[in-house]
Amino acid sequence: MKKLLMTVAFAAAFGAQADEGMWQPHQLPAMADELKAKGLEIDAKSISKLTEFPMNAVISLGGCTASFVSPKGLVVTNHHCAYGSIQYNSTPENNLLEDGFLAKTFADELPATPGSRIYVTEAVTDVTDKVKAGLADKEGNAFYQGIEAKEKALVAECEAEGGYRCQVYSFHGGLEYYLVKQLEIRDVRLVYNPAASVGKYGGDIDNWMWPRHTGDFSFYRGYVAKDGKPADFSQDNVPYEPKSFLKVSAKGVSDGDFVMVAGYPGRTNRYRTANEVQNQFEWAYPEGKMLRERFIEIIKETAPEGSDERIKYESLIAGLANYAKNFTSMIEFYGKSTMLADRQAGEAELGKWIAQDSDRQAKYGKTLAELDSLIAQSQEHQARNIILGYLGYTTMLPTARQLYRLANEKQLDDMAREPGYQERDMTRFKSGMERIDRRYAASVDKAVVFDLLKRYAALPESEHIAALDKAFGIDKNFDAAKLSKTLDKMYANTQLDDQATRLAWMDKSVSDFKASKDPFIQFAVAMYDTDMAEEQKSKQLAGKLMKVRPQYMDAIIAYNKQLGKPVYADANSSLRVTVGHVKGYSPQDGLQAVPFTRLEGILAKDTGVSPFDAPKKQLELIKQKQYGDFYMKSIDSVPVNFLSTLDTTGGNSGSPTLNGRAELVGLLFDGVYESIIGDWGYDPDTNRSIQVDSRYMLWVMKYLDNADNLLEEMEIVH
Repeated sequence: MKKLLMTVAFAAAFGAQADEGMWQPHQLPAMADELKAKGLEIDAKSISKLTEFPMNAVISLGGCTASFVSPKGLVVTNHHCAYGSIQYNSTPENNLLEDGFLAKTFADELPATPGSRIYVTEAVTDVTDKVKAGLADKEGNAFYQGIEAKEKALVAECEAEGGYRCQVYSFHGGLEYYLVKQLEIRDVRLVYNPAASVGKYGGDIDNWMWPRHTGDFSFYRGYVAKDGKPADFSQDNVPYEPKSFLKVSAKGVSDGDFVMVAGYPGRTNRYRTANEVQNQFEWAYPEGKMLRERFIEIIKETAPEGSDERIKYESLIAGLANYAKNFTSMIEFYGKSTMLADRQAGEAELGKWIAQDSDRQAKYGKTLAELDSLIAQSQEHQARNIILGYLGYTTMLPTARQLYRLANEKQLDDMAREPGYQERDMTRFKSGMERIDRRYAASVDKAVVFDLLKRYAALPESEHIAALDKAFGIDKNFDAAKLSKTLDKMYANTQLDDQATRLAWMDKSVSDFKASKDPFIQFAVAMYDTDMAEEQKSKQLAGKLMKVRPQYMDAIIAYNKQLGKPVYADANSSLRVTVGHVKGYSPQDGLQAVPFTRLEGILAKDTGVSPFDAPKKQLELIKQKQYGDFYMKSIDSVPVNFLSTLDTTGGNSGSPTLNGRAELVGLLFDGVYESIIGDWGYDPDTNRSIQVDSRYMLWVMKYLDNADNLLEEMEIVH
């Protein structure tokens, strides 16, 4: 009954605010009439069926979204989503990042980064009752462990068939739980990427900006064994044949047209408390911005441009810069907004609503105060925790810790192990160890660790961890020169920079680790008891939050339902659908941004210097007005990028933007600067997603890169 009432509430609210919301596919049939009125031409029920077109053509790359666009497992996603694989296959002598890459035959395709995966969602099952059964009287760590045990059991049962990756996702802060079953394609190969001067045109300068002229697309292919089942890389594997694939539109969309996106948005925070909002914007974002920008500076200072060391870190630089700019926008718009006051007023209204009814008071009366108390506890050591968290972006320290943790976990039965260290995780674990070779340089790693440890040493003594201080010789009389020498010695004497050595440690015992003379292994052993104690404290607090947060969300859902407002879960990396329209916006008074950019905009921006250095051939084609089949009369050119009102966030990168017939008309790759704040709330006036127009993608493939083999493989509709 509760689920039925929530569905009715979704349907009632949908007509008024259709462009807001990242909807779970099973919610869409209740919205069929509204979707049809908006411009959806296919049956809304088909979008809720994950084993049917078009949803079974939409896939996850584990951090980005992608889609099948041919019967032979051809996959299209963003250039920045394939960036790691392009970097992995690049060298100073054969720089695929700079020059681009096109495999003319299957045999020419290159293995993607080790551990690359294509996940095809096949089933989503409500397991709320199974997860929560028998845990009502548990508290803290016992509740946390109880939920985790239930989730592991459900995952083990789901994966028993082999070839699948399963995960239990929590919705509304743990109010509901769903088991997601995905086919896991393990042989992923790079097929085609345009040159960076197309795929990353505008670089970090244009990131989050409009107007935009970026060809942010690349192609992978999924391979399986000859029996059609997932398999590790092998020359004997054959292209995966998906149950369906998306047709690519050469006609595209026009201003005002209906569009929708199916994808895997990462995280949103639209139901966070006022206290959480204030802390995030006034402390966490400024600190994170500073640390990311400093990290980038260190890499650039240490690894000269064009060197092998710099190539290894280009993908990380891009990711750090993306979020540094994201945080900058968050801080800026928060300062100009009434977000904090609005959250505080909203909580006050929620409190009044609870107080008006004795049943509501009995159910939710203490919830807000309990949640605020737990949130305050979670922030107690945040100055220390953010520094130690950024150490996780380095390589040697976390690698040694992971390997020693694995040795300890292997002493337990598989089902008793920590998630990430079970047998199901070992292929992924091994791939992580293999990837290090193309993502690590000792000089950069050491410089970043040195900078972060200096920051840690400057914290008040109460924030220090005894084992960490001892490991690096940090005391009241901190000596930076002494720390530098300690790190020099550690990096000079470790063998964890050798892949074979790292892989060998995966099979060694706890006693082997304790006997090791490797300085990073010694560090991991010295820190282990402290790490485990801190983890137990964290789980104790998490367990308490996992009981209170769902109560808070239950109150919000009931309250919003009464007001007729839309109720959708925060994004959590699970499959969602969002709908909207092609539409421009006004970024500030006196300015109106039109929804399409043109080829000629590339000419206008071009300086010949990165990141505005389009290929000479492309510039000539534009000057010659070589529009071909992709001309758009209303703009008198080929459209490059376009804006939409789609409600999206990180993780949606690479998502297929579809028209009402579920044909691919674009690839979502970014949002405008004003919409970054959208992780915390949707503003219909300024929330705009940016897409690569399918016509520009096809134009680049046909006229610039001569990717005729791929164009013939795809089904292109005019």
